[in-house]
Amino acid sequence: MQKASKIILGIDPGTIIMGFGLIEIKETKINLIEMGVLKLASKSDAYEKLEKIHSEVRRLIHHYKANHFAIEAPFFGKNVQSMLKLGRAQGVAIAAAMQSGLPISEYSPKKVKQSITGNGNADKEQVMRMLQQILSFKETPKHFDATDALAVAVCHHFQDNKLQGTKAGKVNGWKDFIAKNPTRTNK
Repeated sequence: MQKASKIILGIDPGTIIMGFGLIEIKETKINLIEMGVLKLASKSDAYEKLEKIHSEVRRLIHHYKANHFAIEAPFFGKNVQSMLKLGRAQGVAIAAAMQSGLPISEYSPKKVKQSITGNGNADKEQVMRMLQQILSFKETPKHFDATDALAVAVCHHFQDNKLQGTKAGKVNGWKDFIAKNPTRTNK
């Protein structure tokens, strides 16, 4: 009997641009389904933006039949108003996923970067380049928000595997790591 695939929706929340990325996990292979952005700048009303985020997250979940939801946690900045707006956007996206019955996972920006590049302080371009290697795509998206969201989805897959113990445990050198993590290598 073939194991059902896992489809992860990753979200990089925002009130001007929200990034999304979808991946499918079949066996041990990670496949890119879709990545993109939802542009919200044309909406002047804050509540209208939140409604648009909610409906778009629900649409993505149902259209692609996502069964896992991962979102980037807002980092703490100095601008309280920006944090409040970002927190609302994140909350609405989480509510849409909950309404669809998906399990929710949240990752800090540093955790996402560490998971993808091995460096929690990597810049957005480094993250994108590593994702191009992991998922075998060449195009460079117009907005890094799309690859940031994709990184959240891939991070969730890597963390989920650790939690399930499928590829976790101590490794004895690079050979052992590669044997236990075939999807994280470029052939």
